[in-house]
Amino acid sequence: MTEEEANLKSDKIRQIAYDLHLYLGVGYLEKVYENALAHRLEKAGCVVQRQIPIMICDEDGFVIGEYVADMVVDGLIVELKAVATLLPAHLAQTLNYLKATNREYGMLINFGSNKFQCRKVALSCC
Repeated sequence: MTEEEANLKSDKIRQIAYDLHLYLGVGYLEKVYENALAHRLEKAGCVVQRQIPIMICDEDGFVIGEYVADMVVDGLIVELKAVATLLPAHLAQTLNYLKATNREYGMLINFGSNKFQCRKVALSCC
């Protein structure tokens, strides 16, 4: 995926997530936002995969950890939060998901703050 394609896709996802944030507001569990965002993205024609297992492997392929990414939307890892504010650890988590899946681009979206928080994430910039 090129940077331009990633930007177009992430702009579409961000707008849909922002509209959802305005509609629902804050206070729900992350799962509610995940369900609603997946529904709206699918209605908009996006390919949405949810709760994607990610295996972290040592250099010899031995599995040393297992995680679950919230979503992959049109090839972008999308990590969701419902917290008061995004922390560096949330960005690190998203970057690690990108590394583990050999993807260049992703997004980090927080529905838990009164101010909508959304970050595009790229391995090349971090």
